[in-house]
Amino acid sequence: MRIAAYNVEWFSSLFDDDNKLVMDDGWSSRRGVTRAQQAEALGVVFTALDADAVMVIEAPDQGRVRRTVEALEHFAQVFGLRAREAVMGFSNDTQQEIALMYDPDVLEARHDPVGHNTTTEAPRFDGVFSIDLDVDATKDQVVFSKPPLELALQTKSGRHLRMIGAHLKSKAPHGAKTRDEVMRVSIANRRKQLAQAIWLRRRIERHLSKGEDLIVLGDLNDGPGLDEYEDLFGRSSVEIVMGTGNEPRLYDPHAQMALRQKIGAQPSSARFFISDENRYLQALLDYVFISEGLRSANPKWRIWHPFEDHGCYAVSELREALLLASDHFPVVLDIDI
Repeated sequence: MRIAAYNVEWFSSLFDDDNKLVMDDGWSSRRGVTRAQQAEALGVVFTALDADAVMVIEAPDQGRVRRTVEALEHFAQVFGLRAREAVMGFSNDTQQEIALMYDPDVLEARHDPVGHNTTTEAPRFDGVFSIDLDVDATKDQVVFSKPPLELALQTKSGRHLRMIGAHLKSKAPHGAKTRDEVMRVSIANRRKQLAQAIWLRRRIERHLSKGEDLIVLGDLNDGPGLDEYEDLFGRSSVEIVMGTGNEPRLYDPHAQMALRQKIGAQPSSARFFISDENRYLQALLDYVFISEGLRSANPKWRIWHPFEDHGCYAVSELREALLLASDHFPVVLDIDI
């Protein structure tokens, strides 16, 4: 089975209010890319992936008239994808939903949230998490801007497993103007993100304690050594989600590589243009973690980076499509389940 995590930059902008794909010469929300170019590039990428399931990060908007599932299923119909059905969980107000596209012939998937709305342990992902973020003996109330998607899955072979799709909040200091403001907002945003990672980790531990097979995948917007404020808090979101010390661990080989070697060559899953420096920044932001019980199922990981993966680079149509489709690249897990 092939399972992928793919953050599609401003996927929502490619659909009209009837949830139909718009493929014209108007500009998409991607820099210098038309809607037709981005849509066709995504068609090439999704077709080449031929995945049994794709966790779509920044999926089309769910709103008063917009429907995420309907939009994704129309997209799948246009390009004849096997992953032709979709499921989502709690919607948000960012126009960046989390949804799973999957092949119903090989997989059953349903939204199956766990937990109460408010608790200090692991509330449901649309609830409120109470935690002291700044060690002032006062509980802070944390909510997800993009609630993770928690799914119960059953494969055609009858194997049951849990899956969580996540997109943790960005740490960018939006609105800050002075150096002091940038620092204050950055530290506050990192506190919130780490609180979300702790919340997610507590849910992970609940599933692992029950011996359930678990896949956690998506964009954690963070990684070891990614910014200057990491040392202030000791751990990145990735390390919290994976588990440390004697905690039950999740595994992703790219995350392990980054943790072992903070200086030198590392894999990357995203490529951003820095306009004021006229250059691109690459980062490892996207992951597919698996629980220990799945490591015996012959898992193989691959990041479809057009300049780092030989197979993607060698096929010019796929290489160009990956660059046009999004600022992130798919992270793919092939596994025998």
